[in-house]
Amino acid sequence: MLHVYGIKNCNTVKKALTWLQDHDIQHTFHDYKKEPVTRKKLDEWEKQVSWESLVNKNGTTWKKLNPEQKATVQDATSANIVLLENNSMIKRPLIESSKGIILGFDEQEYNEKLR
Repeated sequence: MLHVYGIKNCNTVKKALTWLQDHDIQHTFHDYKKEPVTRKKLDEWEKQVSWESLVNKNGTTWKKLNPEQKATVQDATSANIVLLENNSMIKRPLIESSKGIILGFDEQEYNEKLR
């Protein structure tokens, strides 16, 4: 079964969840607002995808950081500190599947990896 991580009110997460439901793909949803992600989970993900791809620099949370905070994000260790403090800065949705991690919503990628 797939495990989907994100925030319910995120439009990209909504698209992904709708796509999964429309294609009858079983999944569980992990809401960062209700249950923050752990350092252990970030470490697991970073064995499959780069820390850079986990940091959503296009989102509101990143944009609200001051320049000094942004400048501290130099590697996985420093990125994880910021991500643990700001789970909403993790690229969404993040899907754990048997074929690996999928970030964001791309219908073609979902068709290839989830069906």
